[in-house]
Amino acid sequence: MRSDPHARGRIVSVGAPLSRARLAMIMLHGRGGAPEDMAGLADHLALPDIAIRAPQAAGNSWWPDSFLAPLAANEPGLTSALGVVENIVDELANDGFGPDRTVILGFSQGACLALEYAARAGTPFACVAGLSGGLIGTGDGRGAAQPELYNHIEKSFDYAGQMDGTPVLLGCHEQDPHIPLARVRTSETVFRDQGANVTTRIYPGTGHGIVEDEISALRSILNTSGQ
Repeated sequence: MRSDPHARGRIVSVGAPLSRARLAMIMLHGRGGAPEDMAGLADHLALPDIAIRAPQAAGNSWWPDSFLAPLAANEPGLTSALGVVENIVDELANDGFGPDRTVILGFSQGACLALEYAARAGTPFACVAGLSGGLIGTGDGRGAAQPELYNHIEKSFDYAGQMDGTPVLLGCHEQDPHIPLARVRTSETVFRDQGANVTTRIYPGTGHGIVEDEISALRSILNTSGQ
């Protein structure tokens, strides 16, 4: 289990049963959170025709360090977390919910995981949403630490595949203490280069949380996905 810490984590299933669902949504909690937090967000979205799968991270954290840290600092948690999402995606596909009927969503650390999984998968999804998060990257960069990245070195972002119009929602406060705006902007560029239809909502001031405008934007996207 040390090499795959999240492999046996519980998965909370709420929302519509798959037999009556229009979409399936994988919801990834933040550091210190739990699947029930994401189930509460699903209730707030008030979309009764979506099936929800919300996995639990071991120790309530997908990896130990900042997502901005060198990749090795967050292993094996990162690889294990990506595997959890992959397994749920595969299970949903076996039940008739391929990527075009699957939403990948996360908040905070879970947002970073959701975005990274989607970019690496490089395939069209019904929707991808990163609420207070950014891409983790595929490789460690070189050079000096950058103040705009909270004194971390920029990563490399080498992703194959095309997302062919996938709606991607990025939401973050302008001065988020955990998520630098520079990384949100990089994530925006990467997804657009992959062919996604990116909506970015940047909120003034300091904060780290989900705001009602993000809920409204996400609800609007999901209401038209999978039609």
